[in-house]
Amino acid sequence: MKKLILASGSPRRKQLLEQAQLVFSISTSSVDESFEPTQTPDQVVEELAKRKAHDVFLSHEDSIVIGADTIVSINGEILGKPNNEEEAKEMLRLLSGKNHDVYTGVAIISNEKTVIFHERTIVSFLPLEESDIESYIASGEPFDKAGSYGIQGLGALFVNQIHGCYFTVVGLPLARTVRELKNFQALNS
Repeated sequence: MKKLILASGSPRRKQLLEQAQLVFSISTSSVDESFEPTQTPDQVVEELAKRKAHDVFLSHEDSIVIGADTIVSINGEILGKPNNEEEAKEMLRLLSGKNHDVYTGVAIISNEKTVIFHERTIVSFLPLEESDIESYIASGEPFDKAGSYGIQGLGALFVNQIHGCYFTVVGLPLARTVRELKNFQALNS
């Protein structure tokens, strides 16, 4: 059985794979996460997930490597992680009272095969008061998250409803990822 490696330092992705009772190790990728402005959100997350997985796979070619990337998109604009407090505020103001899309791309790579896919979930935010945004920024939670919020933390207080997979918003569409991994494991049993 091949070793499973998560090409991500995300504590949320780590927790999700642990929740699925998978045995894995972590090897973070240091690839450039820039993308072409002409790319669609699904293209961006699939490309970045593939880059991350491939980067780690180059050092672990006898393993199965999972790479993932998550972005938020609203009105055609892609929101990544905020670089500072002002960017976080701008993103939260933009999302306030509106629907937005969360895309997570996943790439699973081994010597035998590569699978790349994405999932999309629509998230509806409640209208936010400026005091809500200020308090949330002060918590420090927005700074390592696409769109400046984490649905699994205090950011859940802003969410009115979702349509799609909750775990896609957290950072890894768990059921689909595990289903795809079973196909990889079958090759190696």
